[in-house]
Amino acid sequence: MNASRRNFLKTSAVAVSAAAIMPNDLFAAPKIQRVGLQLYSVRDHMKTDPAGTLKKLADMGYIYVEHANYIDRKFYGYTAPEFKKLLGGLGLVMPSGHTVMTTKDWDSAKGDFTDKWKYTIDDAATMGQKFVISPWMEDSIRSNPEELKKFMDQFNKCGELCQKSGMKFGYHTHEFEFVTKVGDKVLYEYILDNTDPKLVIQQLDIGNMYLQGNMTALDYMKKYPGRFESLHVKDEIKSQEKGEVGTGFESTYLGKGLVPVKDILKLAKQQGITSLIIEHESYQGADSLDCVKIDLQTMKKWGY
Repeated sequence: MNASRRNFLKTSAVAVSAAAIMPNDLFAAPKIQRVGLQLYSVRDHMKTDPAGTLKKLADMGYIYVEHANYIDRKFYGYTAPEFKKLLGGLGLVMPSGHTVMTTKDWDSAKGDFTDKWKYTIDDAATMGQKFVISPWMEDSIRSNPEELKKFMDQFNKCGELCQKSGMKFGYHTHEFEFVTKVGDKVLYEYILDNTDPKLVIQQLDIGNMYLQGNMTALDYMKKYPGRFESLHVKDEIKSQEKGEVGTGFESTYLGKGLVPVKDILKLAKQQGITSLIIEHESYQGADSLDCVKIDLQTMKKWGY
């Protein structure tokens, strides 16, 4: 409650009586929405000059970043302690990251995750991540109910593993989840139905799924309230070629495309979704750094 509201109520017996019959959560502290950047948006710059690129992002006003590069226990060529120090020196934090988990990361003979995947979780914890997010699924299991069920069990087990380090495991959508069928269900609904919400969070990419299947991001958010803890905030335009995921669309500046981004963000706020990750993958001839700078300015103009 802010100071002006306290002053308004401090001596009013009427106000006290009114407050007594108001809902208990009326004055509850709102959840803070954090706007971050998926570093894949500036992938070419991160490849050649990660430290310099991160500084430019910090200078733009970004605070939160999400990685898309973890190879041989290194983030963009840095060990977890080194990368955490680099980010911290720039006033940046990394609450989430993308690392693909495959069926090979589970050792069936041992009934446990491989050392490689355990290191992945350990390094994410060192970074102080809140979410460990897998952004892909092998082609071979997408329509195979038996193998897919095993993989969903692996998702839940990974959620348990992440919880031991105070984190959550999550899945990030592309386009195939909304057109691939598993029996009479689309793959994404199968994923939602066969993962434990307490163990596996969902990161919905509002751009990747545009015009895929019969439901939009708004539809899914309304049908499955509480299942989404993070969004990839992206706008889309028609592409002259296949586009980023082969659907004939490519990303563009927020608010300049076909996706109802503002409506989605409004619903996200109502549902308490706190992690909003800007992603901008195509640039229409502009520099990627300029694109993500404008996107952040747009989000701020919208009140985020």
